[in-house]
Amino acid sequence: MLQDKGYETVLITTNDNKTVQAMQQDVDKADTFTADLFLSEASAEDYDAVVLPGGTVNADTIRIDKSAQNFVKQFYEANKPVAAICHAPWLLVNSGLVKGKTVTAYPSLQTDIENAGGTFVDKSVQQDGNIITSRKPDDIEDFVAAIDKALS
Repeated sequence: MLQDKGYETVLITTNDNKTVQAMQQDVDKADTFTADLFLSEASAEDYDAVVLPGGTVNADTIRIDKSAQNFVKQFYEANKPVAAICHAPWLLVNSGLVKGKTVTAYPSLQTDIENAGGTFVDKSVQQDGNIITSRKPDDIEDFVAAIDKALS
């Protein structure tokens, strides 16, 4: 949807190879994509925003990745949009970025967000400063609209 709005998107991976397996409902394999580059090759200076996709396994894996934590912190500190949907706010929790912020996410993250010092709200999209969050795939249109507005 961001590409349809005219934005150039870049797929960055923390995988050992550039093949990225998308999942449907966390259990069924969907399309595969070829990443444009590895996270180790990426610099936050080169991008206007970071968008973190959802998915339980993906988000649980990346939340403990120190390079991913540093990457999102660089966007946050540069006051660039940091957008996370579904379970992706876990990375924001582990990066220390939800403390004092109001965010939304998949409902099962509520306790994690609150334990990290954030305030959880149940709504389709929430923006607090440069952090934009959404709950689930049904919220993608609102999520993309908020990202678009933040980049305009």
